[in-house]
Amino acid sequence: MPTLSQLSKRGRKRKIKKSRSGALRRIFNAKDRVYKSTVSPQKRGVVTLVKTMTPKKPNSALRKVARVKLSNKMEVTAYIGGIGHSLSEHGIVLVRGGRVKDLPGVKYHIVRGKFDLLGVESRKKGRSRYGTKRNVMGGATAPKVVTGTASNAAAASPVKPAA
Repeated sequence: MPTLSQLSKRGRKRKIKKSRSGALRRIFNAKDRVYKSTVSPQKRGVVTLVKTMTPKKPNSALRKVARVKLSNKMEVTAYIGGIGHSLSEHGIVLVRGGRVKDLPGVKYHIVRGKFDLLGVESRKKGRSRYGTKRNVMGGATAPKVVTGTASNAAAASPVKPAA
């Protein structure tokens, strides 16, 4: 611990907080072909690989992750949250920061319900995290309309029958 005279001479230095998500802290200027240091909350990227990973020691599961090449030419591993996904290679996704504690090297999350990654189907609680729209009919997804029956065909046709 410093003495009062040492504090009066030098003072205290502020600790600089280092960001864990380094890929979101730089942009690539394609015209000049240089990197510039700016902070962005999310970045767009193209999926190069979709795979599963197993978590660290006490846990056991198959976690879904994707390798994403970001718009700043960096390639990162990002976690796909929620149950089930529609993501394949060459899909466009939005990547945000946020590490997954039991997956080593995974420091990013993919935003559900944006670009090519659809939201989680039939989710009713915590929908904003998983990109699911609210349904007015009570559930999280719209009810399916059965086509082919006389009552549905009459209701769906734009022309009114002559009465």
